[in-house]
Amino acid sequence: MSKRESDEVTGVETTGHEWDGIRELDNPLPRWWLWVFYASIAVAAVYWVLMPSWPGLTGYSKGILGQSDREAVVGELQALTAVRGAQAARLRTASLEEIERDPELQAYAQAVGQSVFGDNCATCHGTGGIGAKGYANLRDDVWLWGGELADIHRTIQVGVRSGGADARFSQMPAFGRDQMLTPAQVDDLTEFVVALSHRPADVAAVRRAAPVYVAQCVACHGVKGLGDQKQGAPNLTDQEWLYGSGRQAIHDQIWNGQGGVMPAWKDRFDPETLKALAVYIHANAGGR
Repeated sequence: MSKRESDEVTGVETTGHEWDGIRELDNPLPRWWLWVFYASIAVAAVYWVLMPSWPGLTGYSKGILGQSDREAVVGELQALTAVRGAQAARLRTASLEEIERDPELQAYAQAVGQSVFGDNCATCHGTGGIGAKGYANLRDDVWLWGGELADIHRTIQVGVRSGGADARFSQMPAFGRDQMLTPAQVDDLTEFVVALSHRPADVAAVRRAAPVYVAQCVACHGVKGLGDQKQGAPNLTDQEWLYGSGRQAIHDQIWNGQGGVMPAWKDRFDPETLKALAVYIHANAGGR
């Protein structure tokens, strides 16, 4: 065991602890630190008396001040509702077109929509709606289900593949995974899609894939690959790609038939909030 002795350099007695040749000095704590520590204890004791602090079997100590954060939040929400009441009432009864024609009401709707978007939509679509792989970019003017205000409002209401009877629904077949096409046909079709987007592609593969495209893809994407917003089928000729524009990404999409899910918000938000969110997206994120 280590023994207590004085340090040869400082003359301070050691604690008797030693590790790897290093001995611990028995220096007293700084006076200022002790006073801060004692003051913290005093503040804690006063807080225990004034504020809710100690849990019990059936409740908790309420404190002399009777402070309740729950009640404070409820009061603040009630005050906010009262302030917003008039505008919210107008937003509830106004049509989407009337909101856009009224600058004051539109400004209010955008303020509400921005807050709701940040809390509920930015997780997938990103801050400001810039999107990510598999999540639509709402800042451009490329829309799978239409970019008019009414279209955006409808999509927010019912969602996409959300499971509801009225949800927007489209299905990209898994041509490779489900063995609807051979691997060679999927490779050729990949080149065909690359050519549709005005990029250099294997001419022979494009020629071989042409009848496959007509038989399997035209019904949704159209003869020229321009897509169909009524079906949620993307335009294959532009430079906007939900899952990536590289050959491997296109091949994987044809092979696996990926498709995301957007929640239906009609049962989570009141009508005025749905309108505000649609107006915000339409006005600030590339709506037509």
